[in-house]
Amino acid sequence: MFKALVLEQEDKKTLATIRQVATSELPEGDVLIDVDYSSLNYKDGLAITGKGRIVRQFPMVPGVDLTGTVAESSDDRYQIGDKVVLTGWGVGEGHWGGMAEKARLKADWLVPLPTNLDGKQAMMVGTAGLTAMLCVQAIVDANVKPEDGEILVTGASGGVGSVAVTLLAQLGYKVAAVTGRAETNGPLLKQLGATTIIDRSVFEEPARPLDKQLWAGAIDTVGSKVLAKVLSQINYNGAVAICGLAGGFDLPTTVMPFILRNVRLQGIDSVMCPFEKRQQAWQRLTELLPASYFEQACREVTLEQVAECAEAITHGQITGRVVIKL
Repeated sequence: MFKALVLEQEDKKTLATIRQVATSELPEGDVLIDVDYSSLNYKDGLAITGKGRIVRQFPMVPGVDLTGTVAESSDDRYQIGDKVVLTGWGVGEGHWGGMAEKARLKADWLVPLPTNLDGKQAMMVGTAGLTAMLCVQAIVDANVKPEDGEILVTGASGGVGSVAVTLLAQLGYKVAAVTGRAETNGPLLKQLGATTIIDRSVFEEPARPLDKQLWAGAIDTVGSKVLAKVLSQINYNGAVAICGLAGGFDLPTTVMPFILRNVRLQGIDSVMCPFEKRQQAWQRLTELLPASYFEQACREVTLEQVAECAEAITHGQITGRVVIKL
């Protein structure tokens, strides 16, 4: 038996309880893992509180991220004692996830834990960091260089945004960070490498088809009218990488930025990201993230504290990463 946070549905309401679970209850998979750490993402918050239609079947153990040690394996790629990390693949939505002391998963979903990261550090990176790295790589691949101008990051105080700010700064870009709590989050974002702090309210005004060109590129985690405003301000030949919809999944914009300023809009998905690209991103993260990143922007909690944190993250009250020690 082992401890797990289990979601069940009763009268169309999601109930989250911590209980003992038998290993035999775990879903099928090639590899059994003793989980060391998981993390709390925005999607996890929606699943645990029932505020979003995230969970596809009940009962469900949430947690789209985990890291741990292989306890059993029927796949030659992983041996007992190997350290592994998992992000995405519908885990925590359609397959029991990381908020438990054990997990059984498909070997194809796993990545060996980089040798210069420990489990807690990997979860401080997690899905958010992997997504941020893929976004930053999209800006680099679009040939947007540091000398071209500032890169805008929306939702900068969140998990993806805070890592993106750090990575961009490490690559020599000047970063303009957009946050809904500029007074409280500004100092932290400047520590991470932001050169300019902008209050989110500036980007919630209706967007013109084209506005003054201000940004060489952008990473957007918000969507909707914020993204529309961002697109209207991107420089000629700029690029925008998008990975979130915290502000909504609509996009009230026009074709003007794309056909008159040659702006590129690149969608980023980390959930089904292929193994090779995923492994390269993890390696790049270990090369770029400074030691100082792991000394800030993180809160470690127990499984018993997750429900409270889940409520907070859905209200935008969490800064940086929440790591769950199993």
